[in-house]
Amino acid sequence: MTPADISLSMDTPLFLSGQLLLSMPGIGDPRFERAVIPMCLHDEEGALGIVANMPMSDMTVRDLMEQLDIDPGATPMDAPVLIGGPVEPSRGFVLHSPDYSGQGTISVGNSWGLTSTLDVLKDIAGGKGPAKWLAALGYTGWGAGQLEGEMTRHGWQTAPGDAALLFDTALDRRWPAAFGTLGIDVSHLSAVAGRA
Repeated sequence: MTPADISLSMDTPLFLSGQLLLSMPGIGDPRFERAVIPMCLHDEEGALGIVANMPMSDMTVRDLMEQLDIDPGATPMDAPVLIGGPVEPSRGFVLHSPDYSGQGTISVGNSWGLTSTLDVLKDIAGGKGPAKWLAALGYTGWGAGQLEGEMTRHGWQTAPGDAALLFDTALDRRWPAAFGTLGIDVSHLSAVAGRA
């Protein structure tokens, strides 16, 4: 590899769509402590992800459906509504398996999809929705270049997108399991950066 190749690759933007963004211990923002964020959009204009492991303490998906005048049908009784992030906390999103596509669905490769219309909740209630899904209020967003800047400081780690981790792992196990896919035991992580 020549020096010209290296500078070209260093200038090439790193886009994280389809990957997981994991908060590091000591991130300094309690809204993201132990967060697992599947990245749904990331390009020159900014980034969007949904925190996939922080349940609301006082709301289930059935409660949300009833507030929206949707008959919950066969929706599981204990399916939590997640705190998807601090941006637009009253806006709903469903992160789901790629077997479903509705109006406005964003497909993130073969990993997952993101839908923010009421149709997906109606389809879930009617048994016609995605095989696997997570419902959230709010999202995590970054403006142009903002996430790239944050990635140069202590706070975030990326991991490969893993749909099984998102949909089949218990909420409280997702953060350590995501680090585990990188061979990292979270009990060995420190909130304080070291010096060499």
